[in-house]
Amino acid sequence: MPEALRLVDSLDAVPPEAWDRLAAGNPTLAHAFLASLQQSGCASAATGWSPCYLTKWDGAELAGAVPLYAKAHSYGEYVFDWAWADAYERHGLAYYPKLLSAVPFTPATGPRLMAASDAVRDELARALLDLARRQEVSSLHVLYPAAADAEALRRAGFMERNGIQFHWRNAGYGTFDDFLAAFSHDKRKKIRQERRRVAEAGVVIRRATGREASEADWDFFHACYRRTYREHRSTPYLTREFFGMIARRMPDNVLLVIAEREGRPIAAAMDLFSPAALYGRYWGAVEFVPGLHFEACYYQAIEFAIERGIALVEGGAQGEHKHARGFLPEVTRSFHWLAHPAFARAVDDYLAREGAGIAQYVDELNDRSPFRKSGE
Repeated sequence: MPEALRLVDSLDAVPPEAWDRLAAGNPTLAHAFLASLQQSGCASAATGWSPCYLTKWDGAELAGAVPLYAKAHSYGEYVFDWAWADAYERHGLAYYPKLLSAVPFTPATGPRLMAASDAVRDELARALLDLARRQEVSSLHVLYPAAADAEALRRAGFMERNGIQFHWRNAGYGTFDDFLAAFSHDKRKKIRQERRRVAEAGVVIRRATGREASEADWDFFHACYRRTYREHRSTPYLTREFFGMIARRMPDNVLLVIAEREGRPIAAAMDLFSPAALYGRYWGAVEFVPGLHFEACYYQAIEFAIERGIALVEGGAQGEHKHARGFLPEVTRSFHWLAHPAFARAVDDYLAREGAGIAQYVDELNDRSPFRKSGE
């Protein structure tokens, strides 16, 4: 590897301001966020996420960086390659470790080839491939890259995979009612009914940024977060320590939505946000109230975005139910390289067929948009 390119196993080796400059304000890529994941033990070698950040230096100045991990499994990624791993195993080949460029447990689009120029992005893409070959890993994966990164990864020869999420776009709404006015009559009526049922159940919603949230708020949110994972018979990835770290280190990028009834909290959601975008992340409840999930996770996020002039709300992975509530389909991308030529050809063929299905699904969703058609 050229001297200007270095692997670092901890962001302690990188000045926070230099890293954040390349992250371009995206809170999911902030030095504080990624360092907290590692330092809390949530994304570390002990949990199968071995950090090996790729960095490019121009003398003492950080000129490029890639959030990179050696993975011992495929948990916490949201772009599923379990079938590929199973096929490798059935043929007597080792799929793990693999290399992964992504934000752990966070299916949000953002820079992966973090750089200020296309030339450096191209260099980082080539360096990733060189690293994968030298380390003799089975594969290399780049998940949810920004558009400029996608172009560089295509030029480098990665295979492209398409997925789908549901995102909300701010059309310059002044109020939530302005947003509702853009809906068809039936969809607008349904949302108003959902919000009214929550209010009539005696639920009061409170929003608190990281600066405003109390330790009790975070304790309650974490209990809700753990409860959601238990209900899905899964193990939570993130600890109370991690949430405390980001509350202290990036308080202006964290939002808690707390639902209370008779002065007692009954549900909570957490979002990450910047002046440009809000990323819906986690939710949980200790009592069931019809419509409360939609209120806490979607309508409150939209209201907050309208109030602050935030242009985009990413709703996270999956969830066609978001579509009727104003979140429209967005094609997401990931890029992949497999060392084994025969498996690479088979996967490339599969991705072409999968991509055609995704495109058809997006067309079907757009045909039944919840928004009023021109002239209505």
